[in-house]
Amino acid sequence: MTMATAARVAGVGTLVVVLAAGAYATADAYDVVPGVVTLAPPVPDPAPFPTAPGAVEPTAVPRVLGDLDPQAPLPAAPQVQALVDALVTDARLGPSVGVTVVDQLTGEVLAGHQPDAGRVPASTAKVLTGVAALTALDPATTLPTTVVRVDAGTIALVGGGDMMLAAGAGDPAATVGHAGLADLAAATATALAQQGVTTVRLVVDDTLFSGPTQSPGWDPSYVRDGFAAPVTALAVDIAKLRDGEYVPRSPDPSLAAGEAFAQRLAEAGVTVDGKPRRGSATGGLELARVESAPLVDVVHYFLETSDNTITEVVSRLVALDAGLPASFDGGTQAVLHQVSTLGVDTAGARLVDASGLAAGSSLSPALLADVVRLTTDPQHSALRDVAVGMPVAGLSGTLSGRYTTSDARGLVRAKTGSLPNVTSLAGTALDAQRRQLVFVVMADQTPEGGQWAPRQAVDAFVSQLASCGCR
Repeated sequence: MTMATAARVAGVGTLVVVLAAGAYATADAYDVVPGVVTLAPPVPDPAPFPTAPGAVEPTAVPRVLGDLDPQAPLPAAPQVQALVDALVTDARLGPSVGVTVVDQLTGEVLAGHQPDAGRVPASTAKVLTGVAALTALDPATTLPTTVVRVDAGTIALVGGGDMMLAAGAGDPAATVGHAGLADLAAATATALAQQGVTTVRLVVDDTLFSGPTQSPGWDPSYVRDGFAAPVTALAVDIAKLRDGEYVPRSPDPSLAAGEAFAQRLAEAGVTVDGKPRRGSATGGLELARVESAPLVDVVHYFLETSDNTITEVVSRLVALDAGLPASFDGGTQAVLHQVSTLGVDTAGARLVDASGLAAGSSLSPALLADVVRLTTDPQHSALRDVAVGMPVAGLSGTLSGRYTTSDARGLVRAKTGSLPNVTSLAGTALDAQRRQLVFVVMADQTPEGGQWAPRQAVDAFVSQLASCGCR
């Protein structure tokens, strides 16, 4: 190759390189290929990182229920007393009647008849148990049902007070059946599988509660007829043996729950060797747990339905918190003591059980009125859940079938009480002037013939109270 040819080749190569570089630079400028050259506008500086606001005083939480209007006229006491006088002479109530009517705002007694004399409260006693529970305990408290590894071949089902377990899966939206044995069994099976265990013996530990499971003051027919179940630390569906409200209950709810749990374990792939028996879980390693509905929901449930068994369970929780035995005696002592700490005079009061089912309890209308008034006092906001947990006339719970054609429908919240020859009602009524009145009616020698006639008398009185302008 001559010198001239070599020079031409070199020139052409250089030109190609220059042209290629120029083409790449152009492509780079238009962001077609990677590079540092660009015709795009510069990227703006990032916004400064936001500064977190400093702590400030929270604004007031709006009240769900407004305060009562103090300007609403107070009913004239003589007219209210006339209603009371007519009630206590009504033959449908019998010869032993106690009544009090109190202004909720001021506490002024507007009318009454033997308000300080003790009478059989029946289920109005449940108001005291609800008040004691929601002041002594955290309303968000839940009750655990756990499974504990006792030894290499034994697990224990441990009751924490939940007698409303579902036999199957739990329902997070429910109170009865909130926690389920199927969920507990599935979690237990998973924990056992991780340990290589597929066969176990099962014991039931229900030692959280003590003393007799049935009150000596209960008629033996109560469990058979479904008015209550033996009170134990765990049960499925409040120990009901079939669906329904007043149906027979299991004589041993804890072992019945153990048998149901053994079935759920089998369905989850765990073989239970033999039948469940009672035993201790002390010192064992927890494998699984489920939790009940919050205590406040449980209190709502027993107030609305007047469930005796669950009321007794809650009283035992109050007793445990007070360091007393979780028994009938411990529960009633704890309830009365807790109520007394709220400024209620409990002198002379007697509770044989916490639900009012047993014979021998005695409360005065004045004491019950003081407790009901507390539930609507803004200074005791935790107790508002007792007030709103009570049945509403003509609409809910044990009052759903009463006041259905009365002007008091929806304006009365009250706790019912019914035993043979006993009819009682304690709650609040909003009168025609929008004044809230606290009332208690207790009749504990009603004539034979059942509840229909005395309830008619009581409901007529409360309806007159609610519709009374009484000026």
